Amino acid sequence: MVAVDSSVWIEGLRRHGSLEVKLALEGLLETYEAQWSTPVRLEVLGGARADERRRLGLHFASVPYRFATEEDWERGVSLAWRLRDNGLTVPWLDVLIASLALHDNLRLYTLDAHFTRVAEITGLKLYQPGHAGIFAPE
Repeated sequence: MVAVDSSVWIEGLRRHGSLEVKLALEGLLETYEAQWSTPVRLEVLGGARADERRRLGLHFASVPYRFATEEDWERGVSLAWRLRDNGLTVPWLDVLIASLALHDNLRLYTLDAHFTRVAEITGLKLYQPGHAGIFAPE
């Protein structure tokens, strides 16, 4: 399973989004390896235009979903402190996304550069799609 960040969902769902990202996302979805989570849901659906909301809701209905618990939020706070102590300030929902992936031992597929630094500090594993977007197992 691969935790998919909102940056990937948004780019992959754009009409004129990156073909590389679209293929990689399709590869994850076809193999049932893509997962989304509470903070990603807020970032993706919270920013959806009114005419897209129903379609997006149906699109995500079959994608495995990771609900964030109170314990996850507490781990997120601890991670935020750790990152800040290492000189890195990351958007709060991205801290939670990284915390969920770390806790669940999942690779994170993201387009956001700050996750590379998060990975250096924490050992977070980042996902790199295979050739032509094919799912790349660990």
